[in-house]
Amino acid sequence: MGYIRRSGVYRNLGFPHRVDNLDMIEITYPDGSKKKIADGTPIMELVSGLPQSVRKKAIAALIGGRTYDLQQTVEEGGDFEVILAGSKGSLDELRHSSSHLMALAVQKLFPGVKFAIGPSIKDGFYYDILLDRRLTPEDLERIEKKMKELLEAGGLKFEREVLPRDEARALFEKLDQPFKVELINGIEDDEVSIYKLGEFTDLCTGPHVPDMKFLKNYKLTSLAGAYWRGDEKREMLQRIYGTSFFSADDLRTELDRREEAKKRDHRKLGPQLELFDIKEEAGGGLVFWYPKGYYLRETIENYWKALHRRNGYDVIMTPHIADSKLWKISGHLDYYRDNMFIIDGDEDQEFVLKPMNCPYHVLIYKSKIHSYRDLPIRYAELGTVYRKERSGTLHGLLRVRGFTQDDAHIFCTPEQLDEEVDKCFDLAHEILTTFGFHEYTVELSVHDPENMEKYAGSEQEWQMAEAALLKAIEKRDIPFEKMPGEAVFYGPKIDLKLIDAIGRGWQATTIQFDFNLPRRFDVRYVTSEGTKEYVYMIHRALLGSIERFIGTLTEHYAGAFPLWLAPVQAVVIPVSHDQTEYAMDSVKRLVEAGIRAEADLRDEKLGYRIRDAEVKKVPYMFVAGKKEMDEGTLDVRSKKKGRLGTRKLDEIIEELVDEIEKKA
Repeated sequence: MGYIRRSGVYRNLGFPHRVDNLDMIEITYPDGSKKKIADGTPIMELVSGLPQSVRKKAIAALIGGRTYDLQQTVEEGGDFEVILAGSKGSLDELRHSSSHLMALAVQKLFPGVKFAIGPSIKDGFYYDILLDRRLTPEDLERIEKKMKELLEAGGLKFEREVLPRDEARALFEKLDQPFKVELINGIEDDEVSIYKLGEFTDLCTGPHVPDMKFLKNYKLTSLAGAYWRGDEKREMLQRIYGTSFFSADDLRTELDRREEAKKRDHRKLGPQLELFDIKEEAGGGLVFWYPKGYYLRETIENYWKALHRRNGYDVIMTPHIADSKLWKISGHLDYYRDNMFIIDGDEDQEFVLKPMNCPYHVLIYKSKIHSYRDLPIRYAELGTVYRKERSGTLHGLLRVRGFTQDDAHIFCTPEQLDEEVDKCFDLAHEILTTFGFHEYTVELSVHDPENMEKYAGSEQEWQMAEAALLKAIEKRDIPFEKMPGEAVFYGPKIDLKLIDAIGRGWQATTIQFDFNLPRRFDVRYVTSEGTKEYVYMIHRALLGSIERFIGTLTEHYAGAFPLWLAPVQAVVIPVSHDQTEYAMDSVKRLVEAGIRAEADLRDEKLGYRIRDAEVKKVPYMFVAGKKEMDEGTLDVRSKKKGRLGTRKLDEIIEELVDEIEKKA
């Protein structure tokens, strides 16, 4: 969060607000100085003593880790920080405030509208509404215009009020806002806070910006549908998306990035480049791989298998279904059933389309007794799994119902933990950088030691596992975010998020401990003392899933894959029919050398065929005219470098094979 750290700037500040006989609380300024203030002191008084350059950028405050509106009063002591416009985290307040401004504009344009929720999100904000007509892109322009009019008219400000819960319920019943009433019914607190902005009243915890001047840089971006509370049996709402920034330049940069993202959208490029598609008539969330797309997928999978075998993994394959009893033992049937595809079998037998591969790998491990000398054992599988995702959550290759995990499970002793986690990290780095991802962020999810009853495994095991993960991160001096209490019940984990060519983050690698399955399946090894102990089990996926990773790759490269990944690596284009045989012979020699090549023999003009190859993002085009045929050469054109001149075919093959092998 943004705040001023200059030594002494907060010392000995005089505040006009003083009330006798009130409890005194202590706050600590960023420079370490402390101040005793009366409970209930207006936060604006704390801010009023700061330099003007700070006051004019102040939008909220943090006290004791809690975020306050500047119009609130201090209720507890602790570290005091001022959140400044443009500082880390300040966009949440700005965008939440922008959603309220948008809601006010919607209310003025469409009387009778019912409001659901309107939060800030990672890249903007939205508001879900119920309206008796379908909104259009033209309506977005009207709403934007109304927002501008409201700002220019002046006089608007956010007003916070705390009401008894019953009084708040009665207020929203009077306003005919049933979704707000439903939300209040689910609140256990005796009091709730509301915010008013002009004629718009919202159930809201805040905070909001203190001045409407901060809200002038916004853009409404799109419309979508959303079920109330994500329940397909509830009302279908209309969701209005928008984004906002403190500066016009930042807004313009974001809108340019979004335009670039549209061009890179894998849902468009997949069918356009004849790579893959989703066929709704076959069921949403199921991917069809076309020949070119399968070349891409096969290249990735072959590289993945070879890399894992070189790193001591045994590649295995397991069935797509299993008796539901297996999933009962693993625990999935009890807590994951709604996300599983269940199949009725003969003789009262029930089968499940596997939602994950872990229990299968456990069964293979348990097929014989292992001693400490056998460990570590590393099983890797490109295992296709199936999950019953809601139709509204499906999104191209990024969220599907059937996908292939690049899964692996490592069974090891406690003494091997550090080395195995370290090797996982090295392997992840090698594979991700090979595919062209050189930046990523790291999150470390750990347990809450105050609530050990909700976790599998002992405190000692959790500490050992978390120490191994932390050591692997710190060894590489990688910035990371530690997330206390965010670990799932069965073990701590590391998540790596890729940063793509236009700065977006994508979930990829996960390194996850599991203290649950070894106990449920009694997975042990024989120690050097002859006793049987539970193995340490590490789940890890480097790409996440083949589908999601190819979606990521497609957008990262905008469909223009590097040579080693390109489905069609070269196209030979004869100038006329006289060079057809020479072109076909050239393609044959390229293919024999392991290069994915084809000839374009269509009866179209040369320029058209060259442009078509460029549109299809083919890395190399080789033009064959009479001169090239007579000299045994081809005219070389690179999509990235342009025309490179004529080369002998043997020379071309040597250069392409070298580029492919280097995975440049």
